[in-house]
Amino acid sequence: MERLLSIIVPVLNESESLVELHRQILESCTAGDIAFEVIFVDDGSTDGSWEVINRLADEDERVFGIRFRRNFGKAAALTAGMRAIRGDVVMTMDADLQDDPAEIPKFLERLDEGYDVVNGWKERRLDPWHKVYPSKVFNGMVGYLTGLHLHDHNCGLKLFRNDVAGELRLYGEMHRFVPVLAFARGFRVTEVPVHHRPREFGHSKYGVRRFLRGFLDLLTVKFLIGFGQRPQHALGAMGLFFFAIGMLGLGYLSVLWILMNVVGVFAAEPIGSRPLLAYSVAATLLGAQALSLGLLAELIVANTGRERDTYSVAERTGRSGSQRNEPVGSVG
Repeated sequence: MERLLSIIVPVLNESESLVELHRQILESCTAGDIAFEVIFVDDGSTDGSWEVINRLADEDERVFGIRFRRNFGKAAALTAGMRAIRGDVVMTMDADLQDDPAEIPKFLERLDEGYDVVNGWKERRLDPWHKVYPSKVFNGMVGYLTGLHLHDHNCGLKLFRNDVAGELRLYGEMHRFVPVLAFARGFRVTEVPVHHRPREFGHSKYGVRRFLRGFLDLLTVKFLIGFGQRPQHALGAMGLFFFAIGMLGLGYLSVLWILMNVVGVFAAEPIGSRPLLAYSVAATLLGAQALSLGLLAELIVANTGRERDTYSVAERTGRSGSQRNEPVGSVG
């Protein structure tokens, strides 16, 4: 049976580039003898992008469109696209023509080498320096914190198997961490250099706030893949640390108070006016609160975590061996 490639393209005010993007996708897939479908997800465009998508769908039965009532973000657009796919493999691609559809055959070849996720790497990135250098720092942090070392985690060109799409739950701005989330589930991830092109139409949708949000999302991903099913291991460890520090301080002050009031040893400063007392009480309370939050988080996980599995099945044999892998939940 011929393999079908589903290409998901989130769209936000990209009416000028959609016709050309469709032409290039058609040209690349035809040359490579690749069966494909294109799912354009209009994420609240106000420039006529939906009209262009409708026209393309009328002209090509392999084109489908999904239109949001307002802008919900790229992660939501990709999620909606992944719910609508019919293909065995999925590719995500930006609509601004900076991603080159001519790279599609190379991605498929790399996937056929035994990988589950192929991430693009804009080896020669044609963006301003104030986007390039912070991106290098961000990618380094992602690799250090997650253990998955890629040159360009946020490249719009990604190819992955349908099974990966079924197991990932994207929200917020988690779309940039698809390789990390897949890697945490045990999928095999690699990258390939891609041709990055200058923007011809429109303008970038990302500003300075993107980097702050990216860092906060990175902390979220780190917590999810490390402690999503055992939050007490993180909160409890922090709570025990502060609780122990506080108790040591209070213990020291208690011994000092006994020496002053029972043994009669002179001390220059009363216990109640010492800063150590306030710090010790604060550390003890902070530790107790962290431990309590950890217990509450464990209760939440215990009661809601049953709705989805915490493992990922690679294959089956025997009576169920012929079945396609089912989506079995999400990281965290």
